[in-house]
Amino acid sequence: HEMRTPITVLMGFLETVQSLELKKDQQDQYFDMMMSQARRMKSLVEDLLTLANLEVNSIPASSNRVNMETLMALLRNDAVALSHGRHSFKFETLSDLHLMGDEREILSAFSNLVSNAIRYTPDAGAITVQWQVNPQGQGEFSVSDTGPGIASEHLSRLTERFYRVDRSRSRDTGGTGLGLAIVKHIANRHQAQLIIESTPGRGSKFILRFPKDRVAP
Repeated sequence: HEMRTPITVLMGFLETVQSLELKKDQQDQYFDMMMSQARRMKSLVEDLLTLANLEVNSIPASSNRVNMETLMALLRNDAVALSHGRHSFKFETLSDLHLMGDEREILSAFSNLVSNAIRYTPDAGAITVQWQVNPQGQGEFSVSDTGPGIASEHLSRLTERFYRVDRSRSRDTGGTGLGLAIVKHIANRHQAQLIIESTPGRGSKFILRFPKDRVAP
């Protein structure tokens, strides 16, 4: 269904453009809508390929040093660009220790959590992104938002492929429904836990907790 819908819509637009005599402004409108569906298909294919690669790769992730200060700066720049000024952000690096892992995968997981917060937090909402090491020596990356929150019955299913609490809103904001599935697989490859805390009407918090041996100076 997720793959079929944008293809069906795209073909409908193409048939309309081919069969009707449209004015230039109408043609431009249809082309813009077709480009939107093409981008959606591209995102779906990219996320499916990422997920497929993670699923067949069961070995633990590499242990390269990932500089968290640099990573947080990248995440902040991407978040500001995606938000277009609609949200306020707080990025906090509360520890000078770093992560050991696959930098590309870690950036993908962290980016998915931040972009989800932006998509589901209403305009003028606040998003807080933190990196810290807890008293047990575990590394914790967290994303908190002031969005609508998620009812408890949905929490255990959020990492399923294409599972959405609000399908219409996810489509409107460009989500593929695969982001949290990707995060879960990356967490597993780094022996990390994905913890989701949410209360309807009070926002959500997503935490990736890494074991002590994944934290280093």
